[in-house]
Amino acid sequence: MEKIHATTVLGVLHNGTVSLGADGQATMGNTVAKSNVKKIRTLMGGKILVGFAGSTADAFTLLERFEEKLNAYGGNMKRAAIELAKDWRTDRYLRKLEAMMITANKEEILVISGTGDVLEPENGIAAIGSGGNYALSAAQALKKHAAHLTAEEMVREGLTVAADLCIYTNHNLTIEKIAQS
Repeated sequence: MEKIHATTVLGVLHNGTVSLGADGQATMGNTVAKSNVKKIRTLMGGKILVGFAGSTADAFTLLERFEEKLNAYGGNMKRAAIELAKDWRTDRYLRKLEAMMITANKEEILVISGTGDVLEPENGIAAIGSGGNYALSAAQALKKHAAHLTAEEMVREGLTVAADLCIYTNHNLTIEKIAQS
């Protein structure tokens, strides 16, 4: 049985708002298995956004572990991400999981990988998944040349560019945001 995977997730932190979005396509081999998958979750009462790419079952396992870490560290997203990355790299079971995550709150965006990386992008833009580089490039250009757009608009446009170019990304988008109060 082939694993269900492939997606594009994009996060943008801009002008006091963070927005995280993803397409809705899940593929099994070269076939679309589902076109309306929700790959963005809100945690901690809407204070933290999480998006995932990769094998769906693996991503849900990591999402559960991340939520446990958030609860253990009082909602401290960076600390929870670092602890998850440590476990992911050293635990024999977790090490085999094939997924990546973007986490975001109103101050920062982090990319968490199975190699133990917790990366905070310098420009407040992060992307993962098969169409990630397309979405990232579009969002970087928008942030540089169309700074009047909102974070949500940049995410929507970046994901649309990715969906136009990547066969593993569709136009069925889910986008969430958190604004600074």
